[in-house]
Amino acid sequence: MGRQLLCKSFLLVLLLLMAFVPLDSVNLDSLEQEDVVKMSSSLSASFSNGPSENDVIKGTHTLTFSTSGTGTVDSILIEISSNSADWTTVANLTSAPFIKHMNSNNYENDSYQLRATLWDSDANADVVFYSGNFSIANQQPLITEFTILSPIIGDGSSSTQRMWFNTPADGTLEFRYSVSDDDFDRASLSNAPGPGSPALDSGNSLNYGWDWASGAFQEGTWNPRLTVYDDSGLSNSQTIFMGIDRTGPTMSEPTLSSNGWQSSENAEISDLQTSADDGLGSGVHSVEYSLDNQQWTSTTQDSVSISVSEGTTQVWFRAVDKIGNTGASISTNISSDFTAPEGIKWTIDELTTSRIGEANITYEAVDDLSGIDESSSYIQYGFDSNGVGTFPDLTGSWLTVGTSGLDGTIGLASWATKSHQFLLVKAVVVDNAGNEFISSTSSFQILPGLDIGWNASQTTIDKLVVRPGQSSGLVEIESVIESNQPYGGSINVRLEIAPADRLSDVNWSVMETRILEAGTLADSTESLIWNYTVTSPGQMDIRIVIDATDIIDEYDETNNAAYFVVTGADISPGLVPSFAPPLVLVFIAGIIISILQRKSRD
Repeated sequence: MGRQLLCKSFLLVLLLLMAFVPLDSVNLDSLEQEDVVKMSSSLSASFSNGPSENDVIKGTHTLTFSTSGTGTVDSILIEISSNSADWTTVANLTSAPFIKHMNSNNYENDSYQLRATLWDSDANADVVFYSGNFSIANQQPLITEFTILSPIIGDGSSSTQRMWFNTPADGTLEFRYSVSDDDFDRASLSNAPGPGSPALDSGNSLNYGWDWASGAFQEGTWNPRLTVYDDSGLSNSQTIFMGIDRTGPTMSEPTLSSNGWQSSENAEISDLQTSADDGLGSGVHSVEYSLDNQQWTSTTQDSVSISVSEGTTQVWFRAVDKIGNTGASISTNISSDFTAPEGIKWTIDELTTSRIGEANITYEAVDDLSGIDESSSYIQYGFDSNGVGTFPDLTGSWLTVGTSGLDGTIGLASWATKSHQFLLVKAVVVDNAGNEFISSTSSFQILPGLDIGWNASQTTIDKLVVRPGQSSGLVEIESVIESNQPYGGSINVRLEIAPADRLSDVNWSVMETRILEAGTLADSTESLIWNYTVTSPGQMDIRIVIDATDIIDEYDETNNAAYFVVTGADISPGLVPSFAPPLVLVFIAGIIISILQRKSRD
């Protein structure tokens, strides 16, 4: 009796609660069927095109819905879950037509279920329904190979490993690829050398490549890109790096060890690699050089040493790129001179104590090949006491004429102080190849500027043969004394005689001495007449002497004496005719010798 009362009370409380709790707040999920949920709304809904139980979805799947009953569909919220707990919104459809194209590529491969919540605005209630459990199994196409057949170098994996070809303009490039995919559909190739581009590789019989011939391949670099697509809407791309190079590198003149002439038999040539340029081509591999433009030597070094002969050697150069294209050759000349210059002679102004100002000095040298390098050659000088040796003892060191060159001047404050000293000179001659020649030391004496002598043509004797005696033996000598410049001092002159057949130890006898007063030669000339009487038979030498004691410092002492021969003889038949002619010849010879001596001084 008590138990029945308790049950009746529980049922009454439950009915009261149901009267106050809204129907739409009660979870009836557990009471719904798999495809249709019916609440207080009069609508029933389901997926008309949705994944069924155990379906496998790839790519894009179109979701559509069907409804029955009465009511108004205001929106449909679509959600997806892989564990029936964490739902993620796929779409919220708020207007007709209520259709959703779901891209399964947006989700990882796994097992899923869709849940749709329809809002019936008439009933102000939700209608919830589910799809079957399905799997997403998308596979992105995998490019297993993409290449171009027969490259000369490179694998195309990067711009530094570019595939290089020397394909002609009308040639063919053979592109090949392979792909792994369960629903592979088509492939395209872009950025290939043009003009134009290869057609899409698709259809029932895929070629898995292209034999591409544009008909006008240009040289340059390209990055062809392969893109593959499958039926699931997935794609994948891969780029390969390539280039076409049909032209050899260009060469500019490399650097020579000597910019001009060189003195070494080995010529150093550098900057070979840096002098070669392949532009945008495959790059420089090596440089070749030749001495005859026929036999070539290859090097990958930046500098080489080659043997050359004396004279001018022509050397050719050309560059080869990494795929074997050879560029045009260029040539340069290497000039070699192994021989030192040759010295010839000195030319120096007359050096006297009368000189005022500079004296010109020149050394003449020749070099038949490279020529004299005036900027590196120079003359040195110094003063010496005796002109002997290789070092100027008075100067104590070598002095350089000017700064360079084999022509110059020597300037002194006073040359008058250098009388009878010697100017020592030497030349250092360098040719344009650097060969050096040092001349032997030469000496030039600095002589007095004053010179006094007899005028040979105006100094004569009136008789060559006389009869000895005070009245018959008289001979007269007319003479003219001259100086090369006005002289204001006094001069000692005298007449001397000696037997013509004397021995070497017999001295001259002074017969007359005259003192020309100071200023006599102010006009540089003076006439003198001498008389001498032959008193005994035989030949007698007569001379008139200027400055016999060498008081006056002169340029040339050899012209200070004039010589004559006179014969004292008894005039008898047969004697004079046979004796006179030789005496005349002796006189003429004396005049000639005097003239030659004077010319030598001048």
